[in-house]
Amino acid sequence: MSGSLLEVKGLKMHFPVHGGLFYRQVATVYAVDGVSFDVRPGETVGLVGESGCGKSTLGKAILRLYDPTDGQVFFEGRDLAHVHGKELRMLRRDLGIIFQDPYESLNQTHTVGFILEEPFRIHCVGTPEERRAWAKDLLKKVGLPESAFERFPHEFSGGQRQRIGIARAIALKPKLVVCDEPVSALDVSIQSQILNLLLDLQKEMGLAFVFIAHDLAVVKHVSDRIAVMYLGKVVEFSDADELHHKPLHPYTQALLASIPEPDPSKSVEEKPFLEGEVPSPRNPPAGCRFHTRCPFAQPRCRTDIPELKAGPGVAPEHLVACHYAGELKPKS
Repeated sequence: MSGSLLEVKGLKMHFPVHGGLFYRQVATVYAVDGVSFDVRPGETVGLVGESGCGKSTLGKAILRLYDPTDGQVFFEGRDLAHVHGKELRMLRRDLGIIFQDPYESLNQTHTVGFILEEPFRIHCVGTPEERRAWAKDLLKKVGLPESAFERFPHEFSGGQRQRIGIARAIALKPKLVVCDEPVSALDVSIQSQILNLLLDLQKEMGLAFVFIAHDLAVVKHVSDRIAVMYLGKVVEFSDADELHHKPLHPYTQALLASIPEPDPSKSVEEKPFLEGEVPSPRNPPAGCRFHTRCPFAQPRCRTDIPELKAGPGVAPEHLVACHYAGELKPKS
């Protein structure tokens, strides 16, 4: 799509499962199975869905932390899925990632200063004195004191450790940052502080975010557009406000219905809810992957894979993968 910073086209990430006496491949996990979307410069695209839907795997495949099974990932016109060596290393300077668990993602044997200087050392940027100065400036940028430079990650709270992880992710002034559930491991009182920090940094540095989370309320707060994922596929993709006011896919409707209503004075209406468990990505259902849990499923849903396309009665960029979007009828 013209003007996009990142374009993901038909991306697949399949993992072979080996077993048996001769350790042969006995199955395949279809973690990501044909995902397409784009990210524009300076915007935030949220990826939301239940645990196990492939969100984090998609984020890591975009950054080539996994080598994709198939598909294309264009970053500023260059296909990340098919670059290697020096070219890939150069592109990594424009890409960053914030991990979910700030304790596991930071090396506990290194000081904070060493951790923040590492991106500059890897990419041979600056002198030792400049790297030290830049690392201290990063601490200030994320709201930590300069004294944190000589301390170790275990000496900080979870929210402070995540600030260190954010500082590391933005060290080389990337253009795109994948935020892999950056607040889900934090206390609720700290989550808003980290989210506001990310938004401030985005405005200051012109960052684009791929924001991964399972909490649709959090994703709406930070995202310009939202992609809803289910079992390795995007089932709806739209502007964040329109997605909340005009959800077309029954899965999206159920996710929105699960958000707690903070006003007890409002009447409680009957809302759609999800029954059953998410099917295994080793053996996804035929046809629409959501049909086994969908209260509106029809015979066609069990055989035909729905195409992600513009939905009825909504903006042209509001895409949905449902045969009966806009005309949903309960099972007879």
